[in-house]
Amino acid sequence: MSSSLLDGLLDPKYFVPELKGTTASEAIWEIVQLMHEGGELRQAKPFFEALMEREKKSPTVDDNGVAYPHARTELVDEIMLGIGRSKKGVRFGPDDLVHLIFVIAVPRQLVNDYLICVGALARTLRPEGTREALLAAATPAEFIARLRKRG
Repeated sequence: MSSSLLDGLLDPKYFVPELKGTTASEAIWEIVQLMHEGGELRQAKPFFEALMEREKKSPTVDDNGVAYPHARTELVDEIMLGIGRSKKGVRFGPDDLVHLIFVIAVPRQLVNDYLICVGALARTLRPEGTREALLAAATPAEFIARLRKRG
């Protein structure tokens, strides 16, 4: 998945500019609810449960305060991305404070696509200054534009 394909997944309507939740489960639930409200994710609760189960087995937090919770599911027809931002941070376990969360829903039949998506996001977010620019974006549209520009 190139950055141009990643571009197709970036939608300001699936962006939570300031997460209210302070724990991983609260913040992920906020993003999942937004994805469900958009109509592309058929059911919120089973997808949320799959994300949390996977997160328990293998946490998706990287060293830069970014998390990539993801799950393969029958609840979407196409790969889908929901994004949440928290300037104060969200606790992912005792040691990890996360500021950007990228929730990825992948149709079950697309076995490796979530790995490609996570890899593309990680490469986009790795350069110095990228996360700071995203945290400083004033609007959802500006956040998405800054993310596209970096990709």
